[in-house]
Amino acid sequence: MNLHLRLAEIWPDLFDGIETSFVFYQEGRDTGALIEAGTIDVGGTGSTPPLISQNAGRPVIYLGASAPRPANGALLVAKDSKIETPAQLRGKKIALIDGSFHTYLLARSLEQAGLGLKDVERREMSPAASRDALAKGAVDVWIAMAPLIDQTIAQGETRLLSLCGSTIPNRSVFWTLGTSGASDAELEAFVAGLVKLGREVSAHPERAAALLAGEKADEKSLAAWKGVVSGRDWTVVPASEALVAEQQEEADVLHAHGDFAEALTISSFRPAISVA
Repeated sequence: MNLHLRLAEIWPDLFDGIETSFVFYQEGRDTGALIEAGTIDVGGTGSTPPLISQNAGRPVIYLGASAPRPANGALLVAKDSKIETPAQLRGKKIALIDGSFHTYLLARSLEQAGLGLKDVERREMSPAASRDALAKGAVDVWIAMAPLIDQTIAQGETRLLSLCGSTIPNRSVFWTLGTSGASDAELEAFVAGLVKLGREVSAHPERAAALLAGEKADEKSLAAWKGVVSGRDWTVVPASEALVAEQQEEADVLHAHGDFAEALTISSFRPAISVA
């Protein structure tokens, strides 16, 4: 679930000169295939799905990115776990959405401890299933996202092992394929709308939290979303050489860990987007 796009769907007067429709789908890993099929023209995911798509031979083009999201991902352990550092993860079971930014976060966390992805057992699970598996002791670590990180820690279910802010940039990345039917003008207007959204959310965080929580949200849920909104920099910027360099670094790491059989060269982005 990309929160920028979730808000973009319901935030008024955002996109100038283009009609937009938002397509909900479960897996960011499917974004490239959906663009290729013509179901969508642009996707918003974490940093890893466009790399997976390029690894599958698709012509990925980067359009923009959010600011880093340091509090949006974490390695959690059960409150009473004996695991205190990532160095103790050899042979452990890790619940995650593999092929999302979770994979990169795990790889970097293990690297810092002198380990690699092959030293752990990855278990593909949804957030709800991961939470349940950790509580039952079926897995040793859960890679979680906001707002569940703060919620489960506050409720005494989990304990923080590693936060992504100290490990990876964890940006939202907005991208398309060279085969997409979207015109340059449409892509420019789309990115400009996201840049505008970032400014307006920063100016009206209470409104953004209420929209994300929904009309039927209770006070606890609304408070959790307020924490998510206030804890994040909502800035969106057009793609640049700096973003390409970050993506190249991630691609190199995943290749070194064996997730990509061949090295990738990241180079395609649209730099000439003018935003007000």
